[in-house]
Amino acid sequence: MRNPFRAYIRRQTLISLRNSIFSIFAKFSHFIRYPMADTQSSSNSPHTTSQSSENSPQFDPFVPSTPVSYPMKTLEELESRSYFDSFHYPFNISSVPLPDYSSNLGLPNRPRLLVCHDMAGGYLDDKWVQGGENPEAYAIWHWYLIDVFVYFSHDLVTLPPPCWTNAAHNHGVKVLGTFITEWDEGRLACNTLLSTKESVQMYAERLAELAVALGFDGWLLNFEVELEKGQIPNLIEFVRHLTQTMHSSKPDSLVIWYDSVTVHGNLSWQDQLNDFNKPFFDSCDGIFVNYTWTRDYPKHSAVVAGQRKFDVYMGVDVFGRNTYGGGQWNTNLALDVLREDDVSAAIFAPGWVYETKQPPDFQTAQNRWWALVEKSWGITQSYPRALPFYTNFDQGHGYDFSVDGGLVSNAAWCNISCQSFQVKLGGNSLMGLSLEFSSSANKREAILLASKGNALLTMTQFSSKFSTVIMPCQVTELKTVEGWIIQEYNISMEAHTLMTIHAVCYKLNPEINEPKLNSTSNYHAELGHLTITDPGQNVVFPPSSSWLVDGQFIKWEAGAQGSKFLSLNITWKPKDSDRFLLPKYIIHVEKIAENADTTPTGKLEYLGVAAVQAFYVSRLLVPSGTSSLKFIIQVCGADGTHQNLDDCPSYQLDVD
Repeated sequence: MRNPFRAYIRRQTLISLRNSIFSIFAKFSHFIRYPMADTQSSSNSPHTTSQSSENSPQFDPFVPSTPVSYPMKTLEELESRSYFDSFHYPFNISSVPLPDYSSNLGLPNRPRLLVCHDMAGGYLDDKWVQGGENPEAYAIWHWYLIDVFVYFSHDLVTLPPPCWTNAAHNHGVKVLGTFITEWDEGRLACNTLLSTKESVQMYAERLAELAVALGFDGWLLNFEVELEKGQIPNLIEFVRHLTQTMHSSKPDSLVIWYDSVTVHGNLSWQDQLNDFNKPFFDSCDGIFVNYTWTRDYPKHSAVVAGQRKFDVYMGVDVFGRNTYGGGQWNTNLALDVLREDDVSAAIFAPGWVYETKQPPDFQTAQNRWWALVEKSWGITQSYPRALPFYTNFDQGHGYDFSVDGGLVSNAAWCNISCQSFQVKLGGNSLMGLSLEFSSSANKREAILLASKGNALLTMTQFSSKFSTVIMPCQVTELKTVEGWIIQEYNISMEAHTLMTIHAVCYKLNPEINEPKLNSTSNYHAELGHLTITDPGQNVVFPPSSSWLVDGQFIKWEAGAQGSKFLSLNITWKPKDSDRFLLPKYIIHVEKIAENADTTPTGKLEYLGVAAVQAFYVSRLLVPSGTSSLKFIIQVCGADGTHQNLDDCPSYQLDVD
């Protein structure tokens, strides 16, 4: 879908040139000895990970190792179902289902926003299922603007890493994998795929099986090859059968066709919905229109689509290659047109902000770029829609890791599965702070630090609930981060003790003109998390005796000075089937010395977070003099609570 010379050379010319070069090279290749290279593993990303790649020759998916996400490169892999025998398969299952409000209602009847990630070839820091080491890894956290997310790579079958599915589903966003055929290899694959009606149905069923098993929501289909006209009926059957099978297996699923090959077999991007690609559109749930459209094409496409105009996703390339408006910091210009013409949009490669190192830093540039999208398109998701609601505002990366406010690791990390709800206050939604003080006579007094707005209206609304309502004395608008402000308050409470601080979310009367987003006070305080529950809606953790915990694939290696390295796979499950539906688990280990009894010492080592009921420990250093290891699986509740460590399931292993 993307190549770096798009603005200067037509894609068809580039394909022909590439095929000619490879044909010449093949005639001389038997004279040359050269190492195997994987061009997909190279990246222009400004940040790289030190962990080894699954694309290396040593990678064997059937041998236990640090869990990774990886694509399928051949139809043989797809047909054989060998992926399900991989050691990595259980780790790649999404643990967060699509919420009922998204799955039961389907896509909204309005212009929608699809985002196709296409980040430097894919499978970078996000491939490490249990998390990577790059605190500046790429991520998206503006989910409240998105309806559908597509994970894209240039491999035949792109399976979304579960971290993306977990984060997207948590915010009510559907996730699609990609099936793509391109270049000579793609043409050969199509000859096999489209050989018979039976073959297209078999491969379609294999793709549907993968999506259902791994927990994502469907497929983007991209056939960027020249085909014989006689192959088109079977191609349409493939699209139809995949869509039908997905719908019967997963009613909330989607199959979307990319505007590439036409009904005549020509690889000719139409940049609109028309008679040359409509049969594919009619056989699935929508079309991702190529991103070199001109001003009138969205309106023409809407006419052709009729009542299905919102199923037309007009492409917008953020890199700006021949895309309307030029993409980049002008991506919103194309979105304005699509919004006006009442069709959906498909943003391609928003990772441009990250890949091109937009100043001053990724966080600031990312927020600024998505603010332009929001200004054009508006907010599409609102939270909370169900209780309990919990967020610790985690974006899925950091320089240390804390549990219940206590630091458990000072190592840098990234794991999009750890993303929490990304809260956005807008419109007439305001946030203040409620401070409760106690005097020396044990008299309680509640003070509201209100948000910027109409002072008289705020006083009237809260005078009966608080002893004092204080408006901000100074409001500073941040120039570097558009849309955010700092509020300062002056407060004096002599001979009082501050007992509690609560966040207060409220709205003023609708005639107030949309107050702006509000955040902090004039003293340093950090809002660790926000929880909203119904009265009595408390998480009850199952006792440790209700779990079955096991260790598998145990491997010891000798280290220096009598130390050892341990690798093993720890699994756990409820004794009573799947009775406990819990979002994640924190894994700790206690190393018990030979001269100590088995009484816990309280000194625990944090290992990581698991989104499934398994965790692979890779080359854990076991010092000389250690008699046994106790692995503790700390259970996390949907409301952000954590089970007491003494009550958690555990696995104890003697040191050989």
